[in-house]
Amino acid sequence: FAAIVVGLSIATPVFLTRRNLLNIVRQSSIHGVMAIGMTFVILTAGIDLSVGSVLALTGVFCAYFEHAGLPVVLIVFGTMGAGTVVGLVNGIIITKGRVTPFVVTLGMMSVARGLTNILTDGQPISGFGDRFRYIGAGDFLGIPVPIVIFLMTLLTAAFILRNTRLGRYTYAIGGNEEAVRLSGINVDRFKIAAYAIAGLTAALGAVILTARLNAAESIAGQGYELDVIASVVIGGTSLMGGRGSIWGTLLGALLIGTINNGMNLLLIPAYWQLVVKGAIIVCAALLDRLRE
Repeated sequence: FAAIVVGLSIATPVFLTRRNLLNIVRQSSIHGVMAIGMTFVILTAGIDLSVGSVLALTGVFCAYFEHAGLPVVLIVFGTMGAGTVVGLVNGIIITKGRVTPFVVTLGMMSVARGLTNILTDGQPISGFGDRFRYIGAGDFLGIPVPIVIFLMTLLTAAFILRNTRLGRYTYAIGGNEEAVRLSGINVDRFKIAAYAIAGLTAALGAVILTARLNAAESIAGQGYELDVIASVVIGGTSLMGGRGSIWGTLLGALLIGTINNGMNLLLIPAYWQLVVKGAIIVCAALLDRLRE
């Protein structure tokens, strides 16, 4: 991360400006919030490929709630509730149906994207009030609100993983699920909770993105699962489960955000950006495997 920062500072003088650094963290906040939920899933040795589509779907619900005139608090919690429901569906099918997470979440990715297009008819929903747009574009004590939300989510997740049964069992399930099951712990309940958290954080990302763009679009979140999974894996969370941390995910999200920003500043074509990020994921997974 330090090497990339130094390299970009030399390559372009714009990189180290306060405005650009704030822009990096602000852009990283959406992927970072979603990556926090993904950390819970990957710690259980699972995966959730549907988060980008869930973001788009819940963004539409968010827009509907705003146009219905609901208070901002109800808009936020209603949207998060919708995302949690999608996560619960993923978790229940995976645990009760004994279907691999890859297949279930791949299917949900298609279902959620299809529902988003049906609800929007392929057209953006825009025109929100200033109070709602404050979530994506406002400042709190000089700090952009998306960054504040990201930090609050980060601290909450770190507390859960370190100090609660949910956190301890999440690590344990990823380490040895059968041993946890034989200990009398309801494994399914905690795995479902992990996917529910992933859905919730995807919805929270949808609130931030919708407020920031002043629009909910059917194409929102496309490819986000790549950045989200990359943030978690690069941050040191093992794809085999049982090892990782929220603080590593924070560093991974900032690293991905910095790489995205740097490639944009250097005018690297979008197709090559996909190549770079895909290679980073493969290298991170390979290093994790070699370390084990």
